[in-house]
Amino acid sequence: MSENLENINPKLYKKLDDREITVEEQDEDVADEFDAREIFDIIRNINDPEHPLTLEELNVVEQNLIEVDDKRNRVDVKFTPTIPHCSMATLIGLSIRVQLLRALPSRFKVSVEIAPGTHISEAAVNKQLADKERVAAALENSMLLGVINQCLAPKD
Repeated sequence: MSENLENINPKLYKKLDDREITVEEQDEDVADEFDAREIFDIIRNINDPEHPLTLEELNVVEQNLIEVDDKRNRVDVKFTPTIPHCSMATLIGLSIRVQLLRALPSRFKVSVEIAPGTHISEAAVNKQLADKERVAAALENSMLLGVINQCLAPKD
């Protein structure tokens, strides 16, 4: 198996502590806005397609690379592949997009991109991830959707 891995020994990072939930956040009568930490919490536990690790543990997703404009209903996520030639970058981006589309209200426009300067095919992958028809077509492919669902499945 290891001979097929692109990044045999990825660097691991410390996970953030769980978010403390405030009294205001628990009050159902108070409308609270989405913020970068909430979006991070939605995507942090996505499984890497090559390793039994999460995107947070590999530092592929970081809270400081997430922008939320609740008033304009926009969520922008940038992610950093573990290596500059990662062939799984599109799959990782699709997994992030699908997780957010499933978790967020439909009013949100979601943008998922590779962080600038972190991948050799950054422009091509970003173009694919931004193309709604290509994303929809990819999600109609049952094999690809199965792989994405494995990435999104909670760990045991």
